[in-house]
Amino acid sequence: MKREKVLIILFSLLFIVVAIITSPYVYAAQSLSLPNISLSMSGGTTEPEKVSSLIQLVILLTILSLAPAILLMVTSFTRIVIVLSLLRHALGTQTMPPNQVIIGLSLFLTFFIMAPVFNRVNDEALKPYYEEQISGEQAFAKAAAPVKAFMLKQVREKDLALFVKIANEKRPAKPEDISLTTLIPAFAISELKTAFQIGFMIYLPFLVLDMVVASVLLSMGMMMLPPIMVSLPFKLLLFVLVDGWYLIVGSLVQSFH
Repeated sequence: MKREKVLIILFSLLFIVVAIITSPYVYAAQSLSLPNISLSMSGGTTEPEKVSSLIQLVILLTILSLAPAILLMVTSFTRIVIVLSLLRHALGTQTMPPNQVIIGLSLFLTFFIMAPVFNRVNDEALKPYYEEQISGEQAFAKAAAPVKAFMLKQVREKDLALFVKIANEKRPAKPEDISLTTLIPAFAISELKTAFQIGFMIYLPFLVLDMVVASVLLSMGMMMLPPIMVSLPFKLLLFVLVDGWYLIVGSLVQSFH
Protein backbone atom coordinates (compact mmCIF):
# COMPACT_ATOMS: atom_id res chain seq x y z
CA MET A 1 0.00 0.00 0.00
CA LYS A 2 2.84 2.41 0.78
CA ARG A 3 4.33 1.73 -2.64
CA GLU A 4 1.00 2.45 -4.33
CA LYS A 5 0.60 5.70 -2.37
CA VAL A 6 4.06 6.84 -3.44
CA LEU A 7 3.18 6.06 -7.06
CA ILE A 8 -0.08 7.97 -6.72
CA ILE A 9 1.74 11.07 -5.47
CA LEU A 10 4.52 10.77 -8.06
CA PHE A 11 2.31 10.26 -11.10
CA SER A 12 -0.05 13.00 -10.01
CA LEU A 13 2.89 15.41 -9.99
CA LEU A 14 4.12 14.11 -13.35
CA PHE A 15 0.76 14.57 -15.04
CA ILE A 16 0.40 18.06 -13.58
CA VAL A 17 3.78 19.03 -15.08
CA VAL A 18 2.82 17.57 -18.47
CA ALA A 19 -0.54 19.32 -18.41
CA ILE A 20 1.13 22.65 -17.72
CA ILE A 21 3.41 22.14 -20.71
CA THR A 22 0.83 20.89 -23.18
CA SER A 23 -2.42 22.55 -22.16
CA PRO A 24 -3.40 25.51 -24.36
CA TYR A 25 -5.07 27.19 -21.43
CA VAL A 26 -1.71 27.98 -19.89
CA TYR A 27 -0.83 30.30 -22.74
CA ALA A 28 -4.12 32.16 -22.39
CA ALA A 29 -3.64 32.82 -18.69
CA GLN A 30 -2.71 36.37 -17.82
CA SER A 31 -0.80 35.52 -14.66
CA LEU A 32 0.22 32.43 -12.74
CA SER A 33 0.48 32.74 -8.99
CA LEU A 34 2.32 30.03 -7.09
CA PRO A 35 2.07 29.41 -3.36
CA ASN A 36 5.05 30.12 -1.15
CA ILE A 37 6.68 26.99 0.23
CA SER A 38 8.95 27.16 3.24
CA LEU A 39 10.62 24.43 5.23
CA SER A 40 11.24 25.16 8.89
CA MET A 41 11.37 23.16 12.10
CA SER A 42 11.82 24.73 15.49
CA GLY A 43 14.10 22.98 17.89
CA GLY A 44 12.55 20.67 20.43
CA THR A 45 9.12 20.57 18.80
CA THR A 46 6.65 18.26 20.47
CA GLU A 47 4.06 18.19 17.69
CA PRO A 48 4.50 14.94 15.73
CA GLU A 49 1.99 16.06 13.07
CA LYS A 50 4.23 18.94 11.97
CA VAL A 51 7.31 16.71 11.92
CA SER A 52 5.47 14.08 9.88
CA SER A 53 4.22 16.64 7.36
CA LEU A 54 7.70 18.11 6.93
CA ILE A 55 9.26 14.69 6.41
CA GLN A 56 6.60 13.81 3.82
CA LEU A 57 7.30 17.06 1.98
CA VAL A 58 11.05 16.37 1.92
CA ILE A 59 10.44 12.85 0.58
CA LEU A 60 8.06 14.26 -2.01
CA LEU A 61 10.63 16.80 -3.22
CA THR A 62 13.24 14.02 -3.42
CA ILE A 63 10.92 11.91 -5.57
CA LEU A 64 10.11 14.94 -7.71
CA SER A 65 13.80 15.29 -8.60
CA LEU A 66 13.55 11.85 -10.26
CA ALA A 67 10.25 12.66 -11.95
CA PRO A 68 11.66 13.56 -15.40
CA ALA A 69 13.50 10.24 -15.70
CA ILE A 70 10.45 8.28 -14.58
CA LEU A 71 8.19 10.21 -16.94
CA LEU A 72 10.47 9.43 -19.89
CA MET A 73 10.46 5.72 -19.04
CA VAL A 74 6.68 5.44 -19.55
CA THR A 75 6.68 7.23 -22.90
CA SER A 76 8.12 6.67 -26.37
CA PHE A 77 11.35 8.52 -25.49
CA THR A 78 13.41 5.39 -24.78
CA ARG A 79 12.91 3.84 -28.20
CA ILE A 80 13.46 7.08 -30.08
CA VAL A 81 16.65 8.19 -28.36
CA ILE A 82 18.26 4.74 -28.66
CA VAL A 83 17.44 4.44 -32.36
CA LEU A 84 18.82 7.91 -33.10
CA SER A 85 21.98 7.16 -31.11
CA LEU A 86 22.51 3.87 -32.99
CA LEU A 87 21.99 5.74 -36.26
CA ARG A 88 24.79 8.13 -35.36
CA HIS A 89 27.11 5.22 -34.58
CA ALA A 90 26.15 3.45 -37.80
CA LEU A 91 27.03 6.53 -39.81
CA GLY A 92 30.34 6.78 -37.98
CA THR A 93 30.01 10.53 -37.48
CA GLN A 94 31.18 10.32 -33.85
CA THR A 95 29.44 13.25 -32.13
CA MET A 96 27.42 14.55 -35.08
CA PRO A 97 24.61 15.26 -34.55
CA PRO A 98 25.51 16.25 -30.97
CA ASN A 99 23.76 14.83 -27.93
CA GLN A 100 21.72 18.00 -27.44
CA VAL A 101 20.21 17.66 -30.90
CA ILE A 102 19.41 13.96 -30.48
CA ILE A 103 17.82 14.45 -27.06
CA GLY A 104 15.92 17.54 -28.19
CA LEU A 105 14.54 15.80 -31.28
CA SER A 106 13.63 12.76 -29.16
CA LEU A 107 11.77 14.94 -26.67
CA PHE A 108 9.74 16.76 -29.32
CA LEU A 109 8.91 13.50 -31.09
CA THR A 110 7.87 12.09 -27.71
CA PHE A 111 5.49 15.01 -27.10
CA PHE A 112 4.12 14.58 -30.62
CA ILE A 113 3.48 10.85 -30.14
CA MET A 114 2.17 11.14 -26.59
CA ALA A 115 -0.06 14.17 -27.24
CA PRO A 116 -3.30 12.10 -27.45
CA VAL A 117 -2.43 10.37 -24.16
CA PHE A 118 -1.60 13.64 -22.41
CA ASN A 119 -4.82 15.21 -23.70
CA ARG A 120 -6.86 12.34 -22.27
CA VAL A 121 -5.07 12.66 -18.94
CA ASN A 122 -5.79 16.38 -18.91
CA ASP A 123 -9.46 16.04 -19.87
CA GLU A 124 -10.35 12.99 -17.78
CA ALA A 125 -8.21 13.45 -14.68
CA LEU A 126 -6.58 16.84 -14.22
CA LYS A 127 -9.46 19.14 -15.10
CA PRO A 128 -11.98 17.34 -12.84
CA TYR A 129 -9.36 17.29 -10.08
CA TYR A 130 -8.68 21.02 -10.41
CA GLU A 131 -12.42 21.65 -10.29
CA GLU A 132 -12.64 19.48 -7.14
CA GLN A 133 -15.04 17.05 -8.80
CA ILE A 134 -12.92 13.99 -7.97
CA SER A 135 -10.41 13.06 -5.29
CA GLY A 136 -6.68 12.64 -5.73
CA GLU A 137 -6.87 8.83 -5.84
CA GLN A 138 -9.65 8.95 -8.43
CA ALA A 139 -7.62 11.41 -10.50
CA PHE A 140 -4.63 9.09 -10.37
CA ALA A 141 -6.71 6.11 -11.49
CA LYS A 142 -8.20 8.06 -14.38
CA ALA A 143 -4.78 9.46 -15.36
CA ALA A 144 -3.10 6.07 -15.22
CA ALA A 145 -5.68 4.45 -17.52
CA PRO A 146 -4.57 6.07 -20.84
CA VAL A 147 -0.90 5.66 -19.92
CA LYS A 148 -1.50 1.97 -19.19
CA ALA A 149 -3.34 1.59 -22.49
CA PHE A 150 -0.39 3.09 -24.35
CA MET A 151 2.15 0.85 -22.63
CA LEU A 152 0.04 -2.27 -23.08
CA LYS A 153 -0.02 -1.70 -26.86
CA GLN A 154 3.78 -1.72 -26.98
CA VAL A 155 4.77 -4.24 -24.29
CA ARG A 156 5.52 -7.83 -25.18
CA GLU A 157 3.47 -10.51 -23.48
CA LYS A 158 6.64 -12.44 -22.67
CA ASP A 159 8.15 -9.49 -20.77
CA LEU A 160 4.89 -8.84 -18.97
CA ALA A 161 4.62 -12.48 -17.88
CA LEU A 162 8.21 -12.36 -16.59
CA PHE A 163 7.56 -9.51 -14.16
CA VAL A 164 4.19 -10.89 -13.10
CA LYS A 165 5.98 -14.12 -12.21
CA ILE A 166 8.83 -12.35 -10.40
CA ALA A 167 6.36 -10.28 -8.37
CA ASN A 168 4.42 -13.44 -7.43
CA GLU A 169 1.20 -11.82 -8.57
CA LYS A 170 -1.88 -13.70 -9.61
CA ARG A 171 -2.63 -13.89 -13.30
CA PRO A 172 -4.74 -10.78 -14.00
CA ALA A 173 -8.21 -11.27 -15.40
CA LYS A 174 -7.60 -8.53 -17.95
CA PRO A 175 -4.54 -6.46 -18.97
CA GLU A 176 -5.90 -3.33 -17.29
CA ASP A 177 -5.64 -5.05 -13.89
CA ILE A 178 -1.84 -5.20 -14.07
CA SER A 179 -0.20 -2.85 -11.58
CA LEU A 180 2.05 -0.02 -12.74
CA THR A 181 4.97 -1.39 -10.72
CA THR A 182 4.84 -4.51 -12.92
CA LEU A 183 3.92 -2.88 -16.21
CA ILE A 184 6.57 -0.15 -16.28
CA PRO A 185 9.70 -2.39 -16.16
CA ALA A 186 8.12 -4.80 -18.66
CA PHE A 187 7.41 -1.87 -20.98
CA ALA A 188 10.97 -0.58 -20.56
CA ILE A 189 12.69 -3.80 -21.60
CA SER A 190 10.23 -4.26 -24.47
CA GLU A 191 11.15 -0.79 -25.73
CA LEU A 192 14.85 -1.62 -25.42
CA LYS A 193 14.47 -4.77 -27.51
CA THR A 194 12.40 -2.99 -30.16
CA ALA A 195 14.93 -0.16 -30.33
CA PHE A 196 17.84 -2.57 -30.82
CA GLN A 197 15.93 -4.44 -33.51
CA ILE A 198 15.38 -1.20 -35.41
CA GLY A 199 19.02 -0.25 -34.85
CA PHE A 200 20.16 -3.57 -36.32
CA MET A 201 18.17 -2.93 -39.49
CA ILE A 202 19.71 0.54 -39.74
CA TYR A 203 23.22 -0.83 -39.30
CA LEU A 204 22.99 -3.40 -42.11
CA PRO A 205 23.33 -1.14 -45.22
CA PHE A 206 26.15 0.87 -43.63
CA LEU A 207 27.94 -2.34 -42.61
CA VAL A 208 27.75 -3.62 -46.18
CA LEU A 209 29.18 -0.33 -47.42
CA ASP A 210 32.06 -0.55 -44.91
CA MET A 211 32.85 -4.10 -46.07
CA VAL A 212 32.85 -3.09 -49.73
CA VAL A 213 35.15 -0.14 -49.08
CA ALA A 214 37.48 -2.25 -46.94
CA SER A 215 37.66 -4.94 -49.66
CA VAL A 216 38.45 -2.37 -52.35
CA LEU A 217 41.19 -0.75 -50.27
CA LEU A 218 42.69 -4.14 -49.45
CA SER A 219 42.73 -5.16 -53.12
CA MET A 220 44.49 -1.89 -53.96
CA GLY A 221 47.12 -2.53 -51.30
CA MET A 222 46.11 0.51 -49.25
CA MET A 223 46.17 -1.34 -45.94
CA MET A 224 47.31 1.66 -43.89
CA LEU A 225 44.32 3.81 -44.88
CA PRO A 226 41.41 3.44 -42.41
CA PRO A 227 38.31 2.29 -44.30
CA ILE A 228 36.11 4.58 -42.17
CA MET A 229 37.75 7.65 -43.71
CA VAL A 230 36.75 6.53 -47.20
CA SER A 231 33.35 5.08 -46.38
CA LEU A 232 32.09 8.03 -44.34
CA PRO A 233 31.43 10.33 -47.33
CA PHE A 234 29.65 7.50 -49.14
CA LYS A 235 27.53 6.80 -46.06
CA LEU A 236 26.49 10.43 -45.83
CA LEU A 237 25.76 10.52 -49.56
CA LEU A 238 23.66 7.35 -49.33
CA PHE A 239 21.80 8.67 -46.30
CA VAL A 240 20.99 11.95 -48.01
CA LEU A 241 19.97 10.35 -51.30
CA VAL A 242 17.43 8.03 -49.64
CA ASP A 243 16.18 10.90 -47.42
CA GLY A 244 17.18 9.00 -44.30
CA TRP A 245 15.76 11.37 -41.68
CA TYR A 246 12.35 11.28 -43.33
CA LEU A 247 12.34 7.47 -43.45
CA ILE A 248 13.65 6.88 -39.92
CA VAL A 249 11.54 9.50 -38.13
CA GLY A 250 8.45 8.48 -40.09
CA SER A 251 9.01 4.81 -39.27
CA LEU A 252 9.59 5.59 -35.58
CA VAL A 253 6.39 7.60 -35.25
CA GLN A 254 4.32 5.03 -37.15
CA SER A 255 5.73 2.19 -35.04
CA PHE A 256 3.67 3.46 -32.09
CA HIS A 257 0.36 3.38 -33.96
